[in-house]
Amino acid sequence: MKVLVTGVAGQLGHDVMNELSRRGIEGVGSDIHETYSGIMDNSPVCTMDYVQLDITDKDKVLKVITEDIKPDAIVHCAAWTAVDAAEDDENFKKVFAVNVTGTGNIAFAAAAIDAKVLYLSTDYVFDGQGEEPWEEDCKKYSPLNFYGNTKLMGELMVSSMLSKFFVVRIAWVFGLNGNNFVKTMLKVGKTHDEVRVVNDQVGTPTYTFDLARLIVDMINTDKYGFFHATNEGGYISWYDFTCEIYKQAGYSTKVTPVTTEEYGLSKAKRPNNSRLSKEKLKANSFTPLPTWQDALSRYLGEIDVENL
Repeated sequence: MKVLVTGVAGQLGHDVMNELSRRGIEGVGSDIHETYSGIMDNSPVCTMDYVQLDITDKDKVLKVITEDIKPDAIVHCAAWTAVDAAEDDENFKKVFAVNVTGTGNIAFAAAAIDAKVLYLSTDYVFDGQGEEPWEEDCKKYSPLNFYGNTKLMGELMVSSMLSKFFVVRIAWVFGLNGNNFVKTMLKVGKTHDEVRVVNDQVGTPTYTFDLARLIVDMINTDKYGFFHATNEGGYISWYDFTCEIYKQAGYSTKVTPVTTEEYGLSKAKRPNNSRLSKEKLKANSFTPLPTWQDALSRYLGEIDVENL
């Protein structure tokens, strides 16, 4: 099997490439930069095959996928993920071009060679209301922000253009390659005696190292459709997550719970309910991800906490 991974300069793409290498599967990484621009940590992704690819360029995407690489599967991680910046008028066209047009280009090229596509989506396609977990095949879409809208349109592109597709919704992602909530809270915790963290947004964290394993499991099957993938361990708030981060890191920083309203509105509205049901993973015999508490412990052992 040959696998093309888009967005390898990001957290998840980096780990997917490394997981492919661990299993002896041929992987080709791509991103918009001329050369690989992620962390140089001596992991396999740093030396694996790489191709520069602007996914908004339809002709280039078609050539790279149908002529140059001819992959059996594509793991589409590339996306505009700066949620607040996506709300700025000057960025609307860029966000749409990457998350919608770019995804359509990938799907179009994949269809031409009958390649599988695994598309990474988000809990943000839902409106975040209520307290019940969102089911995988729920069609009550109502994104609260522009980023969520574009990711939903990407889902529709993939599911309407392909028969061999996986749409995998994830949430609260953290990994080695790039910035994330864990790194941010560790940095803030070192310089502040107290931090205020929202307690009314509930979900489950997702460690990209664990998620990459599941993704490679998936693309080796024909169990297509919509899935949710986060770590196990229960639903928590950002406040709960921060408390556990500081506990495991040995910080004494005080964590004060506040509501989203008390914290102050960001440009993009966030969902309060990011609970994702993962029943379809079990029904299709995919191995669940470890608990988020265990994932956090392993992650803290991987990063240089003192020098963030």
